Amino acid sequence: MAGMSMMLDEAVAAAPAEIARVLSVPPSPAFWAAVLLYGAAATGFLISFLAGKPAAGRAARALFLLAFVCHGVDIGWRGVLRVHPGASVREALGFLAWVAAGGYLATTVRYRADLGGIVAAPLTVAVLAAARLSPPGQAQAGLTSLGRVHIVMAVVGVALFAVATVIAIVYVLEDRSLKGKKFDALTFKRGGAPLDGLDALSHRLVLAGFPIFTVAVVLGMVWVSQRGSTMERPEYPFALVSWGAFGAMLVTRVLYGWRGRRSAWLTLIGFAAAVTVLVIYFLRRSFGG
Repeated sequence: MAGMSMMLDEAVAAAPAEIARVLSVPPSPAFWAAVLLYGAAATGFLISFLAGKPAAGRAARALFLLAFVCHGVDIGWRGVLRVHPGASVREALGFLAWVAAGGYLATTVRYRADLGGIVAAPLTVAVLAAARLSPPGQAQAGLTSLGRVHIVMAVVGVALFAVATVIAIVYVLEDRSLKGKKFDALTFKRGGAPLDGLDALSHRLVLAGFPIFTVAVVLGMVWVSQRGSTMERPEYPFALVSWGAFGAMLVTRVLYGWRGRRSAWLTLIGFAAAVTVLVIYFLRRSFGG
């Protein structure tokens, strides 16, 4: 037991230096390539719809795929330097953007979701840039193995919710344009994705992410309890609101047959609350407070 205690003491003593090293790792060349490619993809998706040019949409999808690969290389490069996604909120955000981008790409295999690319590409580059270029901020105190598992599971859950939200946005715009014959520049002009398919896909993504996010919330509560902290911080209620909204979306679908716009709006509410949690964490770690 004495040896174990000594090892723990040494680990605690080394923690500040290790955290400082993690926070000081600069962006890789692959990061800059990913940013440029995501930006170019966003422009291509926008041109595809505003000008009605399918070729621009195909080019945008190819650019998005290349950006995703460069993004993954950046994460791998940081992993070689022993900077993993659970090391800090900034690293978790970079990983979140990558997983969400991969989820969007997976949906394009079956559905033509170029409209979603107008949302997914700029959001991905914004989150990635914030994760890599924001001030290092304060080190995370008491980041145990439990805390790292909580962070990674929360990231995976929110990433699935992010893709579901992109699909929900596409659904709402498609449904609105079909009913009101408005926003013609933003509709699927040539063989758009069927609404029922979009609704089912968004539901499956939430169904996959909800248990992961639930475990993350429970682990987060245990972690907070172990650290001796309270549940009075503003991000905790928002996390519960997010969990409740996604839970309500699943329950009402089964019990009351809520589908389509109702489910889409619950998805948007849940994701907005989840993003609020991430923003609060990010601002606190980057700027203190």
